[in-house]
Amino acid sequence: MDFSEQSTTSDKVIRILCLDDEENVLRSLNRLFRQNGIEAELFTEPEQALLTIKKNTYDVIVSDMRMPDMDGATFLKQVKQIQPETQRILLTGYADMASTIKAINESGIHAYIQKPWDNEILIHTVKQCAEKFRLKNQNIKLTKEISTKNKELVELNESLEELVQKRTTQIRKVLNQLEQANKKEVKEHRATVELLYNFINANPFIDGKKAKNIARLCKIMASGLNLSKELAETTMMSGYLAEVGLLAMDPEIYKKPPRTLSEAQKKTYYTHPSIAQLMLMPAQHLSDVAEAIYHQFERYNGQGIPKGLKGKEIPLGSLILAVARDYYDHFYQANGTDEEKTQTSLELIKAYRGNFYAPEVVDALQKAVSNNDLAEDSVGTVDIITTDKLQAGMTLGLALHSNQGILLLPKGHVFTDKSIDKLKQLQTQRPIPFRIMVKSN
Repeated sequence: MDFSEQSTTSDKVIRILCLDDEENVLRSLNRLFRQNGIEAELFTEPEQALLTIKKNTYDVIVSDMRMPDMDGATFLKQVKQIQPETQRILLTGYADMASTIKAINESGIHAYIQKPWDNEILIHTVKQCAEKFRLKNQNIKLTKEISTKNKELVELNESLEELVQKRTTQIRKVLNQLEQANKKEVKEHRATVELLYNFINANPFIDGKKAKNIARLCKIMASGLNLSKELAETTMMSGYLAEVGLLAMDPEIYKKPPRTLSEAQKKTYYTHPSIAQLMLMPAQHLSDVAEAIYHQFERYNGQGIPKGLKGKEIPLGSLILAVARDYYDHFYQANGTDEEKTQTSLELIKAYRGNFYAPEVVDALQKAVSNNDLAEDSVGTVDIITTDKLQAGMTLGLALHSNQGILLLPKGHVFTDKSIDKLKQLQTQRPIPFRIMVKSN
């Protein structure tokens, strides 16, 4: 006999099924459950209850032990076969303890309540079982979603190689030419990094000044950690080139903050360290830089990408780069004076000390901020300008060639009014304006 009452419920209402051959017991249970916001369907016949369970899902199923046609242990054993995740509670008398223990072992019940029951204990047990059921279902759902996302990621990775090959051919060619032309300067990494940084600086959607600040902070923290001069230099270069992989992507992916991207776009965006590693492969002397960039989104607690490395498994250069990168991400998004933005950014990094970030690296950042080491320095760098911005006395930072590859001006040329006028004259014969790299102090 079905005693269920129709009612409108939200998704948060606990749905249970109760089976007992005594109608007065069912009415007492129904009254108790309704008073506690629990929706119950009530049955006196096991077979009818099993048919309903095959058609509907319940959080919890409560059954009496002693019934004439089928005992509760047998009933719940069949319930387990139909809905294995549904939580099962047995109502039993003291004399039935031997049968109850057998039901725990054979029927897989999750809890038992002795008759006469205590209302508070029964309601608490039902709610606890319902929460466990929903957590299990949520875990199954999330597992399926992760499986689907992993499949999508595999498909993305399969197409990534073709995309990278197409977008990075020119950059690889430049690197190979630079390697061949400067064999005597292989150990002097700055030439290669300066060239690639200039590509970044020339891109209107990538902040070259931010990259420069990240690089400086990487070097400052590396020095604060007592790393060798060579390692500090390598760490600084990883800061300059942290976003070089974005050059191989559609600007739509990186011209706005990552948090505003769709899920599919975010997946593509966070592959830029892998692309950078491929780009830098021809420059063997930059292998440590490429490694630091590749692992820059690993987290100290092991919850990062791409490998889920944890703690000391992560290259130190990557740990330093992650703190420098996120510090300046916070800095450029914060409001207020530079001093206020500095403190806000520092506090946000410190909040994840030992979680996202290595403790010693966060301490090195705090020391740099306390010592005011992040103030702008006066070290010369390279700017990219057009001919109309040229001024006499400026120094050419990179040799200038014609479309046919003819050397027009060598690196280090100091511009005069005459050479500027000549360049402007040559520019009238070009389809696009010159992009001139000049050293600035």
